Amino acid sequence: MRTRPLKVALLGCGNVGSEVARIMTTQADDLTARIGAPVELAGVAVRRPALVREGIDPALITTDATALVKRGDIDVVIEVIGGIEPARSLITAALEHGASVVSANKALIAQDGAALHAAAEQQGRDLYYEAAVAGAIPLIRPLRESMAGDVVNRVLGIVNGTTNFILDKMDTTGAGYQEALDEATALGYAEADPTADIEGFDAAAKAAILAGIAFHTRVRLDDVYREGMTEVTAADFASAREMGCTIKLLAICERAADGESVTARVHPAMIPRSHPLASVREAYNAVFVESEAAGQLMFYGRGAGGSPTASAVLGDLVAVCRNRLGEATGPGESAYSRLPVSPMGDVVTRYHISLDVADKPGVLAQVATVFAEHDVSIDTVRQQSRPDGAAGADGASDASLVVVTHRASDAALTGTVAALRDLDTVRGVASMMRVEGE
Repeated sequence: MRTRPLKVALLGCGNVGSEVARIMTTQADDLTARIGAPVELAGVAVRRPALVREGIDPALITTDATALVKRGDIDVVIEVIGGIEPARSLITAALEHGASVVSANKALIAQDGAALHAAAEQQGRDLYYEAAVAGAIPLIRPLRESMAGDVVNRVLGIVNGTTNFILDKMDTTGAGYQEALDEATALGYAEADPTADIEGFDAAAKAAILAGIAFHTRVRLDDVYREGMTEVTAADFASAREMGCTIKLLAICERAADGESVTARVHPAMIPRSHPLASVREAYNAVFVESEAAGQLMFYGRGAGGSPTASAVLGDLVAVCRNRLGEATGPGESAYSRLPVSPMGDVVTRYHISLDVADKPGVLAQVATVFAEHDVSIDTVRQQSRPDGAAGADGASDASLVVVTHRASDAALTGTVAALRDLDTVRGVASMMRVEGE
């Protein structure tokens, strides 16, 4: 066994970084046995050096992250600071100075993964980021390595614990959106500013990473269609129940039927309660993979938090250190397919549309005509009068009209909704939601 330890620099010492440092210390013997050489924490870069960090030698603390990653004796740099800068510059500098990199930075990998992979390849070093998607759930490595001989057609997942907690509470307790968000905040699942979660930015970054790996093509964050979940209402859940569905914020990455393009999107969707993803509760994550040879696979577990994310980071650390000892590198970027990313308008799925309409004869026929004119086939229609509904200018009281379509393109559905809004008998489009997972 090699006696000189592999030296590790840690960038960031918050919830994840401190847990990584703790595990490296308390499980040092196990890590040595698994790697084939000891690993040594050689420096920890932080912004606030005065904070007491239990279990970490104060002599290791520095505020000069650049100097730390440029040290010639550093074998691996672990980056858990997040964001684009200075993380991008620090990772690039680490690679240029001979260190391999383990990152948990989903935003950076989604935006600049191609450039960072190129830098790693040029230097003959590793860039691993299992922790960037779904926390402790082994997902990137199975897609990148275990399924390297298969063809993945679809990845469908719940990849944000905060939004799943909120939607689960709305479904199971009848809580309103704000009430469920307040509970998520009180329990520490939601940040003080939850925008990145509830507006789908976090999930979109993860979708870009998953699509790129699954389809061997470059998918950037800007390629991912994104909708948040703030408009989901109790009425939407009531309609979903009547269809035998629930509502989840899903990241969906698909290969086109002809195999010539891919799509990546994040939005709320109704999903049948019989689907495995429908039973994912609380702040858990789950990803459903469909491939030609393996068929259907599901990966499930905690998708965030200090300990789960640290578990994924340490798994990458072991792999990268083994590669260093063997003077080899693991899988890099695989983008040979170079498939175009199609716009959202090309996506084909089913839709649930809820309309507020005038309750009088002929309305259903008018609505059906609009759908037919835009080549959107109707599957089911449900109309219900509202006894307490206010009358419109034409004297007719309001009714609720719910339409569920057969599969149609998103562009066709968008045109349909725009035309429905122009009808005098349509008071408004209360909601439009996609139906997935059937």
